[in-house]
Amino acid sequence: MKKLSYIATLPLLAAALSVAADDSKETKSAPVNYIDEVVWVVGDEAILRSDIEVMRLQAAQENVDWGGDPNCRIPEQIAVQKLFINQAAIDSIEVTEAEIAQGVEQQLNAWIQMIGSKEKLEEYRKQSLTEIRSELHDEYKNRELAQRMRRQLVENVTVTPSDVRSYFSKLPADSIPLVPMTVEVQILAIHPRIPIEDINKVKEELRDYTERVQSGRTSFATLARLYSEDPGSARQGGEMDYVGRGMLDPNFAQVAFNLTDPKKISKIVESEFGFHIIQLIDKRGDKIKVRHILRKPRVPQSAIDETMLRLDSISADIANGKFSFDEAATFISDDKDTKNNRGIMANPTDDGKRTSKFEMKDLPTEVARVVEKLSVGEMSKPFTMVDNRGRTMCVLAKLRNRTEAHKATITEDFPLMSEIVLEKAREKKLREWVQDKIKNTYVRIPEEYKDCDFEYEGWIR
Repeated sequence: MKKLSYIATLPLLAAALSVAADDSKETKSAPVNYIDEVVWVVGDEAILRSDIEVMRLQAAQENVDWGGDPNCRIPEQIAVQKLFINQAAIDSIEVTEAEIAQGVEQQLNAWIQMIGSKEKLEEYRKQSLTEIRSELHDEYKNRELAQRMRRQLVENVTVTPSDVRSYFSKLPADSIPLVPMTVEVQILAIHPRIPIEDINKVKEELRDYTERVQSGRTSFATLARLYSEDPGSARQGGEMDYVGRGMLDPNFAQVAFNLTDPKKISKIVESEFGFHIIQLIDKRGDKIKVRHILRKPRVPQSAIDETMLRLDSISADIANGKFSFDEAATFISDDKDTKNNRGIMANPTDDGKRTSKFEMKDLPTEVARVVEKLSVGEMSKPFTMVDNRGRTMCVLAKLRNRTEAHKATITEDFPLMSEIVLEKAREKKLREWVQDKIKNTYVRIPEEYKDCDFEYEGWIR
């Protein structure tokens, strides 16, 4: 049974969609529409009856343990979320439209994959994709604002080695956490070569877009919505938020920052993501706001087959001792993220650092699938995957190390145990902040909640 903490976000019926995806069950009825009624008021924010019922339905599907009466704990959870969102506004924390669009698309894609198709999702929700996107917009924005506010509140929380040792010395033996199995993986990745005629075809399409805009036949934004392959900006007419040079691909940045006339369109720019044309919107200090259209040449199967044969040959040379996997990953691999580290994959942690250790669930699916079957030191057969820039790669993987699941120890697992204690300290900081915020925030609760056993004190005045 799940226990939902007070920092829970407001997921939108993912479990209900999972049920709908079961072909043996009816999916034609949409979620119940509740008549809205203001139930709580927290500061300037209202909590509606429909907000509570949506969370109640989702919790019922996931068998959530609220740690108390759901009739009391559900509106309280929403109220706590409102406190974070309100503070985010005070502290000028923002979520850009591009980030919202990307997050909404990721949510939609997950739902579509879960339920089977866009048509099934629209049928189940009794809404078009456009209507669903509109509904998700504020939900995602508020969820992200609250998360960023929480991160800001705990960013300076630290723990010492003494804190870690003291915490675990007091834990009963049966409460010592189990460390899941982790692996360290090396990869050697090569991008199949795209024929020049396919590249020229994409460039010709981009030139056609430029001519259509400059002739006045259509707008850049319309073409971006129709043809751009950048999911984060296409829905916004290709528009990106203000961004500094360092956040952009170097080739893209060089051209974008040299634009001066919003009426003109850049030359075709090749980046690590594909080919672009760019239109200036505005410049503000050292930041720029542009819209762009991204097109990616398709990799033909013949190029993939040729690259896979090359990897077979490289694999044979490694096995015969002509050179090591480390050397091949350093000098042959096209993967910028790993080639300078002998092909060792890096896993970003919550505190912004990186580790070479992965739980299987954190590896890219294609890598996890092959690594699961390897012995330590063994190399996989070539396989294909899509990198985080949307490009097809042909890959060799090697299992460098595997650490089996075990009870945590200070000597072997200090970083993990330190993270557990740090998370406890962060939770304490957030709880204290929420408790103090309640005392200094206007709250109006109807009589039906006066006898509730809330997680926090101070709601009832």
